[in-house]
Amino acid sequence: MAPLRVLSVIAATAILFALTLADTTVATKTADYVVQGRVYCDTCRAGFETNVTEYIKGAKVRLECRRYGNNVLERSIDGVTDETGTYKIDLKDSHVEDICEVVLIQSPLANCHEIQNLRDRAPVLLTRNVGISDNLRLANPLGYLKDVPLPVCPDLLKMFNLTAGDDDDDQ
Repeated sequence: MAPLRVLSVIAATAILFALTLADTTVATKTADYVVQGRVYCDTCRAGFETNVTEYIKGAKVRLECRRYGNNVLERSIDGVTDETGTYKIDLKDSHVEDICEVVLIQSPLANCHEIQNLRDRAPVLLTRNVGISDNLRLANPLGYLKDVPLPVCPDLLKMFNLTAGDDDDDQ
């Protein structure tokens, strides 16, 4: 009788151990994402990147995921740009029902800290249900405006057939 009890205890322990390993295996299969993008200083105040654009080291950004429908903030992760103006934010889980975007938080440059309209946030899809098999998610560049444009900018904008103050509404 005693050997039967010992065998049942060993069997129960083995089953619990196997279940613990199964839970660990499932946890490590959680989707991993890397959100990557760049932050720049629009040195010509052109509204886009040019060949005199400067990328900002030490700019702070934040990945925010809000629930679709009620706009409740579900996830918020901060990031900082490296010497090339590139940030990388690691995320451990999928956000199928969320709208996620990277937003500008702070520029370290005193002469380039004005947030550029329409360049202050970039949406990213953080789910596998969109046909992207890679873990890397590239966000559009985010930009600040330089206080005073560089002297080369008027000539540069002429190359793009633009001048300071041009507006699409004038046509």
